[in-house]
Amino acid sequence: MLPQLNNALERQAHAATVSGMSKLHLVFGGRVKDPRVLEFDPGTIQTVGIFPDYKSAEKAWRSAAQRTVDDAEMRFVVVHLHKLLEPDTLKPDA
Repeated sequence: MLPQLNNALERQAHAATVSGMSKLHLVFGGRVKDPRVLEFDPGTIQTVGIFPDYKSAEKAWRSAAQRTVDDAEMRFVVVHLHKLLEPDTLKPDA
């Protein structure tokens, strides 16, 4: 599942970058092995989506997290894809 997810995310990120979206954010989550750390069980990963700005990513994150609020082992996160795609072009605190 993860190689397919990686390929799909790379295609979406490339298409979004080409179309001018430079601040991409990935929202995903899944079951963690220990609620105190972010070590995900790879078989439970759920991709919420890729978003063009933090505001829309945060909205999606809040929605996904709220659906699983009673499950301490479920976590959702926002990843700044733009920092991974172009690390040399951004300021350290961007």
